[in-house]
Amino acid sequence: MPTNRPDLPGRRFFLRAAGLRLALPLFDSLPTTVLGSGLALSALSANAKTVRPMRMVAIGNAFGFYSQQFFPQATGPDYNAPHLLEPIAQHRKDLTVFSGLDHGVKGGHFAVHSFLSGVRQVDAKGMPDGNISLDQRMAETVGGATRFPCLNLGSEEGLHGGCMMSWTRAGTRVNPIQGPRELFRKLFLNESPAEQARTKDRLTLQGSILDSVNGDARSLKHRLDPQDQQKLDEYFSSVRDVEKVLVQRQKWAGVPKPDAPMPEPENRGLVTDIPVLYDLMALALQTDSTRIATLEIAGGFEAAVLGVRKEYHSLSHHGQVQESIDLLIKLERYQTEQFARFIGKMKSINDGDGSLLDHTMVLFGSGMGNGNAHTNVNLPVVLAGGGFKHGTYQAFPSSGPNRQPLSNLFLTMLQRFGVEQKKFALSTGTLRGI
Repeated sequence: MPTNRPDLPGRRFFLRAAGLRLALPLFDSLPTTVLGSGLALSALSANAKTVRPMRMVAIGNAFGFYSQQFFPQATGPDYNAPHLLEPIAQHRKDLTVFSGLDHGVKGGHFAVHSFLSGVRQVDAKGMPDGNISLDQRMAETVGGATRFPCLNLGSEEGLHGGCMMSWTRAGTRVNPIQGPRELFRKLFLNESPAEQARTKDRLTLQGSILDSVNGDARSLKHRLDPQDQQKLDEYFSSVRDVEKVLVQRQKWAGVPKPDAPMPEPENRGLVTDIPVLYDLMALALQTDSTRIATLEIAGGFEAAVLGVRKEYHSLSHHGQVQESIDLLIKLERYQTEQFARFIGKMKSINDGDGSLLDHTMVLFGSGMGNGNAHTNVNLPVVLAGGGFKHGTYQAFPSSGPNRQPLSNLFLTMLQRFGVEQKKFALSTGTLRGI
């Protein structure tokens, strides 16, 4: 098989093009299910009613929320929910509202992409973990325990090239699954025996291609100057990411999928699809098909579906015009309503000794603090579930010795997830009070 350098980019793109599959549900009344191939379907044992894995969901908005209708006036447990938080007020005992948290970055829309990483991509080289995002750092620890280390959902339409919320350790943007139909097919559509055989052959071939590409690249290292050696090290990091994906796919290639609990949904547009995407995320978590999922709301948000005849991005630059503010709030209220619905659904699903929400950290917010001013400070953030001490509105100072970076919350979440880590991005410790 030829291994000359001009083929490398094409091969790497081909490797990323293969599909993935999903797992069957967890049954509390049964021991670990072992398939005919000898592959354990779940790492959870028969005492799963008392031991359940921690999960994480992150929902990000690229344009922020109108702060006067998002942040309460009074802190503590007795805060009055402003208009945008009214839909989630019924779940206030299960969540915490934060203000004053951010990453200390600037850049407007381009800095929004640091929401889950705490680091802009352009600043990542000097960081020990690059700009790896919270979801991908957690996914590194899951390994092959689930078919999908992480499910990333969103639209590629609109501003600045679509979804840019999730980043690998190598600094590569994670492409989202676009639409509920595509996610449904990953979850439930089985290949025929012939297609399964072709998939296994393709994965074996991809693995051999990767081996040869890796060997060719390493043979070059002794001929490179220090700068090019650094580039090559970055390439090796990308190769390792691909290797992990291949191992994951080979492990689950022969595992059958569960029966679909509903008809295949159509893609109707992001606004209409959001409730279905939330439902499918809950199902993926419930079946332990994944323990980590993200949904980014950016481009492709059709304001007209909600009766708003102005474009979402332009409304975020409202210029203090009340009519535009009112329309913007209508779009944002829809998002908090759907988030509240998701929280309610997670609470209704039994999961061992509690609910699915008890065992899932759900982050909701944005990397944009003020869309009108293009600032990335004082980010809107809500954390629900995960067994934390909830029920309050916490306002942290935006400057001074008591300032708390948002990465402190992320470090706290990582440790709750089971990651043995003492620092994430620019964290200064774990977050107090939760």
